[in-house]
Amino acid sequence: MMDLYIDVKIRPKSGRFCIKKDHDKKTYVINLKSVPENNKANIELIKELSRLLKREVLLVKGHKSKNKTLMIKNMTLEEFDKLI
Repeated sequence: MMDLYIDVKIRPKSGRFCIKKDHDKKTYVINLKSVPENNKANIELIKELSRLLKREVLLVKGHKSKNKTLMIKNMTLEEFDKLI
């Protein structure tokens, strides 16, 4: 099975963790509880997605940006959409 690369836009300090598909259907909006300081938002993003998807999740691009690219090991886009 191939690895899945997805583009996400994060919204730190949103009160709770949740994922929504963006209007353009090509990116996902992820609300995070953490603040974007000392890598806290990135850590929450990877930890929560890994727990939810039961797959290894890596931050590929956008370490200091709200727009990020994630790699999810051994998952298809269809599987990802079902789980969120």
